Amino acid sequence: MATALADGGDPTNTMMMRNKQVLAKDYITGNPKQTDMYLSVTTIKPYLEVDSNNDVSVLVKNLYLSCDPYMRGVKFNTTKVQDRLFNSFAPDSPIIGYGVAKVLDSHHPEFRKGDLVWGVTKWEEYSLITDSMTDSLFKIKDADVPLSYYTGILGMPGMTSYAGFYQVASPNKGEFVFISSAFGAVGQLVGQFAKLMGCYVVGSAGSKQKVELLKNQFGFDEAFNYKEEHDFDAALKRYFPQGIDIYFDNVGGKMLEAALVNMRLHGRIVVAGMISQYDVDPEHEKGVKNLLSLIYKRIRMEGFTVYDYYHLYPKFLDTVLPYIRQGKITYVEDIAEGLESGPVALEGIFAGRNAGKQVILIARD
Repeated sequence: MATALADGGDPTNTMMMRNKQVLAKDYITGNPKQTDMYLSVTTIKPYLEVDSNNDVSVLVKNLYLSCDPYMRGVKFNTTKVQDRLFNSFAPDSPIIGYGVAKVLDSHHPEFRKGDLVWGVTKWEEYSLITDSMTDSLFKIKDADVPLSYYTGILGMPGMTSYAGFYQVASPNKGEFVFISSAFGAVGQLVGQFAKLMGCYVVGSAGSKQKVELLKNQFGFDEAFNYKEEHDFDAALKRYFPQGIDIYFDNVGGKMLEAALVNMRLHGRIVVAGMISQYDVDPEHEKGVKNLLSLIYKRIRMEGFTVYDYYHLYPKFLDTVLPYIRQGKITYVEDIAEGLESGPVALEGIFAGRNAGKQVILIARD
């Protein structure tokens, strides 16, 4: 058996690298549990084969992996669920998600050995990224901030927050903004963007501790624990007696129904997520009430995905990096060390155990 290369490998060396992985046991339903995953060890070549005409492969060493709410399972591998944005789980395959990595070898014209990148990768020490997956890789040019930030505030969640708030919501100074699942990586950033614009901001979260952090650490004007509210309509009227201009929706369901009747004239609802619906079989999904409010109040309700806005990434960096460097944005991470900690960490974000953006540290460059 070949000896593993601990330092990432020499492209001229024909030995194989030992590659630890986190694999999915099967397709799953609903929120992932650590028992849905298992650790395995395989090997991988420390270099790419000779370049071919259409080969854009990139070999990377993963440094940080991200745990995100979209990383849920789907019950069936059928066309009924192929429109889901992301299927992180396929039987006996590495979990798929966002991460930060270092390029070891590349056939891609935009990436060279030694480059730092972020984008879609796999839950393993080393990943061969091929075909369309390379389209989701971004070169990291600003390394004066922690690299782990590119799994969150400077990565997909940050870009989602920026696109959803500034591009889709079209905010104005002084407007009334409500954010559901506000303690998540997206919600807390949207709230801070809104505050920087001079808006009044209220968020909902799932615990008293998170509510206090939203108000005291992230600068929200108010926040409430949705688990303690028996009437979402009454709760929103309490915090928004004049109504809501912008609802940044991450959950759908009953909260969306309540928001609809509390919107102001010409309000905007930004549909960024549907947490309440992700693990519902399409055949058992329920309709949303109060949709007449869309007509009576001339509300614009728009869904979006971050993939449509990645062309704005340079503009996003120009906006957010100065905020970070000047300390105008608060960002909190919960870093778990070692690939083997991944299954527990991923399960934890759905149980509310994380104290900030959940990140898995694989290696320090």
